Amino acid sequence: MSLEAFADSRSLSLGVELELQIVSTHDYDLSPSAADLLRLVKKQKLPGTVTPEVTDSMIELSTGICNSHADVLAQLTEIRDALVGCADKLNVGLCGGGTHPFQDWSQRRIYDAPRFHQLSELYGYLSKQFTVFGQHVHIGCPGPDQALVLLHGLSRFIPHLIALTASSPFVQGIDTGFHSARLNSVTAFPLSGRAPFVLRWEDFETYFGKMMHTGVVQSMKDFYWDIRPKPEFGTIEVRVLDTPLTIEKAAAMAAFIQCLARWLRIERPFEPSEDDYLPYTFNRFQACRFGLDGSFVDPKTGEHRTLREDIEATLGSLEIHAMELQAEDALRTIRVELAGDGNDATWIRRTHDREHLLAEVVRQQCQRWGGRQG
Repeated sequence: MSLEAFADSRSLSLGVELELQIVSTHDYDLSPSAADLLRLVKKQKLPGTVTPEVTDSMIELSTGICNSHADVLAQLTEIRDALVGCADKLNVGLCGGGTHPFQDWSQRRIYDAPRFHQLSELYGYLSKQFTVFGQHVHIGCPGPDQALVLLHGLSRFIPHLIALTASSPFVQGIDTGFHSARLNSVTAFPLSGRAPFVLRWEDFETYFGKMMHTGVVQSMKDFYWDIRPKPEFGTIEVRVLDTPLTIEKAAAMAAFIQCLARWLRIERPFEPSEDDYLPYTFNRFQACRFGLDGSFVDPKTGEHRTLREDIEATLGSLEIHAMELQAEDALRTIRVELAGDGNDATWIRRTHDREHLLAEVVRQQCQRWGGRQG
């Protein structure tokens, strides 16, 4: 199988994918109800799609092609409302969050689909441990070379995106000390991490051909990179975000990435370089471990500052682009959260400190996802 041709897409168009937890409303543990939920959802007319994921306590919703923050929010609202209505009929709940805080991975079941069974045979227990939940954001690119330039430009902001969306502090009933423990599960896969530094599609095709020759990969789906090209869509796909607890946060983050992409394309504040990746894994770890209080090493200057400081400076640079993209409300949402909890991981910890029961935390996450609680 050769690499697909890079499809035509509108520059800076958006698409959002969200992996969701399906939980029992009895004990708020994960519920193996994906097949039943999908059966009901098929009867709904939606602007996007809802599909299974690797284990049967998860689903993934996807918007159609969107142009703006308002488009994303409208589609997510419509899909969310339909899903919550179907879940209510099954007495299950839906929620965001990068990990379920107390589920036992060994109790998970692989969803009955050929690709998921193949992954299970290849990765063993890691497939069940991959019951984690992320947000993916697609950005339309005018051509393949531009896609690669944008991919490497956005890589500078991977720690910012991790820190802003972190929502996975608990794993197997334990506070991990991380803001995003979800990404530790992703890192376990051999083809995770960063894309190779190439800026021409011709060179990327050569790289892909060599990987195909080794027999290690068969398609782009086999790469679990933090950002990867999606030639069949004509996009790049940003994959490091934990699933937020609300659709409002998910839509705001998609628009934030869209603004970053416009800034990088028009103003070119940073020229991509292989050396940009020297502090990459350090910055990524700091974001996962400490969230917004993590250290960020500027790859150009070597200066150290907190991620919160760099995000606030970045938001200032994006204001004109937010106006052009009608994304002012999105940046306002992010600023308000920065002034409050900062991210969903902090909200989860604060709620647990108050309630002293993880099941109650998940119940409140379901309320937040359904728009039934502030």
